Amino acid sequence: MYVLKPGVKADPHRRWSLPDRIFFGYGACHILAGVFLDQPPLPGFYAERVIPAGSFLGSHVYLTNGVIAFDYHGYSIRDRLLEHHKRVWSSQYDGWLCAIRRVDFNLLSTADLNKRQMRGPDQYLHDPIPRARRFIEQRDHANASAKALAIA
Repeated sequence: MYVLKPGVKADPHRRWSLPDRIFFGYGACHILAGVFLDQPPLPGFYAERVIPAGSFLGSHVYLTNGVIAFDYHGYSIRDRLLEHHKRVWSSQYDGWLCAIRRVDFNLLSTADLNKRQMRGPDQYLHDPIPRARRFIEQRDHANASAKALAIA
């Protein structure tokens, strides 16, 4: 797990300067998911959200078809992604628990995101949507998802 230095997420310039994988892994995962759904490279995917209990940190949005998942890591088995996420956050916070919910709101709507304490696309230093599109376009989705599925 990558740990950001204190103050990085609060500083728009430092946050924007993070490498793509870290940028989309630590605070902009919902933007990546929203862009994926806007122009899906593979059919049958929908967004799910990890919602930590109480005031714990560790929320996350990823895409899944129920078996494989896509997020800033690339493609993986959904259950393995969730096990990894829970293991990492449980090691950081004793008693960490979460719920998994299907996303039923627009992941690119600032109003919808702000209601859930997430930043909208217009609340970053620059527009993250083209950055997310480039990140997604750099992948060979058919081959990467097939590799992940072969592990299942």
